[in-house]
Amino acid sequence: MKGKHHIIIESARLKYEFDIKRNITIIQGDSATGKSTLIDLISDFQNGREKSPVRIESDVPCEVLTGAGDRWRAVLELITDSIVFIDEENHFIRQKEFAETVRNSTNYYVLITREALPALPYSIHEIYGILTSGRTARYRDLR
Repeated sequence: MKGKHHIIIESARLKYEFDIKRNITIIQGDSATGKSTLIDLISDFQNGREKSPVRIESDVPCEVLTGAGDRWRAVLELITDSIVFIDEENHFIRQKEFAETVRNSTNYYVLITREALPALPYSIHEIYGILTSGRTARYRDLR
């Protein structure tokens, strides 16, 4: 996958809108800033696409990797040409094996974490926080 992807994730109460430009994007921030809510909305959509009150607008599929535990490699092998969102509770994102998987993948990854990820080759230009204004949340540059 190459290029920039514009994404809108929207529920009745909240709307996230942002662009993903590289294969690794990091979202950081304090508690209660909306990071986990973003993951929950995508997960809700993923689990009940037809009946979900969540709307996702994207030119590529958006997936959440949750609850995979030690099976994360096998799950990621099934996902191609997608944007994969992974929350910080998935400790494998700090492993060298995960970094190798990302390098050899056709996916883009949005990693939500407060910790540094030294094994991953991400750009300092792709580290963001979430800025909320009214009901719309956008990235905020943390550089």
